[in-house]
Amino acid sequence: MINVGFLRIFKNLTVQVLTAIALGVLVGLIWPDIGKELQPLGTTFINAVKMVIAPIIFLTIVLGIAKMGDMKKVGKVGGKAFIYFEVVTTLALVIGLLVVNIVKPGDGLNFNELEQGDVSQYTTNAEEGIDWIEFVTHIVPSNMVNAFAEGDILQVLFFSILFGVALASLGKRGEVITDFLDRLSHVFFKIIGYVMKAAPIGAFGAMAYTIGHFGLGSLAPLAKLMMSVYITMFLFIFIVLNIICKYYGFSLFKYLRFIKDELLIVLGTSSSESVLPRMMDKMERFGASKSVVGLVIPTGYSFNLDGTSIYLSMATVFLAQVFGVDLSIGQQITIILILMLTSKGAAGVTGSGFIVLASTLAAIQVIPLEGLALLLGVDRFMSEGRAITNMIGNGIATIAVAKSENEFDEEKYQHAISNMKEISQEVNKAS
Repeated sequence: MINVGFLRIFKNLTVQVLTAIALGVLVGLIWPDIGKELQPLGTTFINAVKMVIAPIIFLTIVLGIAKMGDMKKVGKVGGKAFIYFEVVTTLALVIGLLVVNIVKPGDGLNFNELEQGDVSQYTTNAEEGIDWIEFVTHIVPSNMVNAFAEGDILQVLFFSILFGVALASLGKRGEVITDFLDRLSHVFFKIIGYVMKAAPIGAFGAMAYTIGHFGLGSLAPLAKLMMSVYITMFLFIFIVLNIICKYYGFSLFKYLRFIKDELLIVLGTSSSESVLPRMMDKMERFGASKSVVGLVIPTGYSFNLDGTSIYLSMATVFLAQVFGVDLSIGQQITIILILMLTSKGAAGVTGSGFIVLASTLAAIQVIPLEGLALLLGVDRFMSEGRAITNMIGNGIATIAVAKSENEFDEEKYQHAISNMKEISQEVNKAS
């Protein structure tokens, strides 16, 4: 009986991922050389998820728009989402600045005595700056197939909206295509179900590599910064996002319980992209309509980065403190304004966090760019917090927009919070 019970518990994805993370930490600590070699496990898992992200986004958006039919409604939902993103990410930036000014994690640190890394690739990009004309024109793909092949979310999003609008305009003539795409979407969600069975392996490999490569010893000098960032993200989630949840009439804690499997996967892989398809599925099951989910979640992955915003504002002022640069209120307001733009301009770019930070330092021209070298060692250990906060924020944004547009099913919500275990099992099986 005990063995049967143990096996039943271990079949739970939450237990599997938690066990994998713990084992990854142990391997990284005890056998760091082996841990470094396990990076391909995490990378392969994330690649497998990315493999189906573009088609899932395409199918979800197209089906949502086609079934909604009203193009004014689509425009209204998109407009509300962008306003929400800008307001909430700006709040995140301001809160980050307030905390870092109060705690002062950079005071007393000597730049020359701390371990540093090579940031030449980021400082080079910073000197070039962000080409806004190129960024805007890049959203429109010159080649549809290439957009899907490279997994460029913004380009896929743009094409999907156009395709959905065109399909909706066909009326009954487009019903055959809509039905086909609906059936095809079930195939892709089944594929992601197979891929997610490897989530514990991916989490194990990613965690073993992180601990083995960077080592816990590298955290000591910058522990105050790490703690400040994590505490700020915690406060942002349980105060700011909790207020938003209460305003729109749903429970933050029930929402977090509902997405607990996704939270653990992100914790293990340090990537919010690893659960993008699952989050879209979960938000529909939580009550948001398919059309709202399809528009808000993918767009939010580029424009609603709450955790990243907190980190960027805190890291900028932290480096100023390390170099003894006393930033005026005017300069800090300038930092907020710059980050409001640059954090969006580098969306989807590899290493975007460091590129945005480097671009910000280059723009204000009072903090040495080489200060970025201090953050390389601990950046990986803060990426989990950023990814988790980003993911939580995107889910809440989806529900908020859905409720404001009367695109939220209260019956589904009540069913979801009453049957969390059963729904998690359904999502894990991709049924």
